[in-house]
Amino acid sequence: MSGSPRQTASVVRLAQELIRRPSRGGIDDYGPVLAVLEEWLTARDLPHRRLYDDTGGLVGLLAEVAGGRPGPWWALDACMDTAPFGDEDAWSFSPVCGDVVDGWLLGRGAADSKLAASMFCHIAAELRGRADELRGGLAVLLDVDEHTGGFGGARAYLSDPAVPRPAGVMIGYPGVDEVVVGGRGLWRATVAVHAAAGHSGSSRVTVGAVSRAAHLVRLLDETELPGAEGEFPLPPKLSVTSCHGGQGFSVVPDLCELGVDVRTTPGFDARAAEALVRAAAAELDARLPAPRPTGITPVAAWPAFRLAEDEQPAAALLDAAAREGLPVRAKTAGPSNIGNLLAGEGIAATAGFGVPYEGLHGVDERAGLKDLPAVHAIYLRAVLTLLS
Repeated sequence: MSGSPRQTASVVRLAQELIRRPSRGGIDDYGPVLAVLEEWLTARDLPHRRLYDDTGGLVGLLAEVAGGRPGPWWALDACMDTAPFGDEDAWSFSPVCGDVVDGWLLGRGAADSKLAASMFCHIAAELRGRADELRGGLAVLLDVDEHTGGFGGARAYLSDPAVPRPAGVMIGYPGVDEVVVGGRGLWRATVAVHAAAGHSGSSRVTVGAVSRAAHLVRLLDETELPGAEGEFPLPPKLSVTSCHGGQGFSVVPDLCELGVDVRTTPGFDARAAEALVRAAAAELDARLPAPRPTGITPVAAWPAFRLAEDEQPAAALLDAAAREGLPVRAKTAGPSNIGNLLAGEGIAATAGFGVPYEGLHGVDERAGLKDLPAVHAIYLRAVLTLLS
């Protein structure tokens, strides 16, 4: 079922045009890059529309292929916004060149995930001509609010009562050796550590907020977390990711704020993470009393998720890869991703399978094209399995 050279060339051409329209998350106007897709979809008579958030902000594009028979809908998802360029002088080519050199597609978004977006649009176009024989339908979600962490396109898609809710989603993050079937969740909080302010030269002993925060960091770092349990292969992980407090040298500060990120698992969820951090804060306040107790403000929580290899859509994608002769393994990812958001909505998701890549979120981002025909064929086979 591997794609023809002509079809592969068409996927690459569209991806090149997308790369040449910069769409850095929170920086660029997304209109131009979505316009390229809209023109392409319109030319192939594929129904599509823009997605907007509650404030009217543009957050994505949705294309749909309705089958001729009743059945569940499924979705393919690829982000159209990208990471920033970083230091452009460090790149050996322009981040928006979109060139193909020695079998690699070059530029920001080549790997994450404009090549996947192009491939998914081509799959939708292939299905359009045989829609009558399909059950349910296929949605292609192209989110331009992914790298911001807002996932506005996905949220707008799922909250629209007029749109069929998908039974499962396959996300086109790159990586040819693995199908990501799960990921750790997260619980994040800002921790406000207080103290009595004072002069750093005072003869009175003053334990400032920064010193108290350092003590809390030590307590958190020394806390023993459980190991991996059951079928979920990764243990939880706690990291203190930021520390802000004080100014200059002559004042002992009365406030220091910490950022705490806990990667959660089914056996150690958001509730357990919050309880751990609150216990450490209570211990700090007991050992080193302050005028105000340590404050904890949760800012985000996503559940961990993992599909069994015989659950859809993981089963269809793994089986399609095996039939195409491409050896892949199921993987549970350490970082969280949009699959966690979908899991929170009760929607099964795979969160990564695609072409090889280099420079993801770094300099000289590129996507390998040698395996593109096989990857394309695998996704097409998986979609046909789900819709048949």
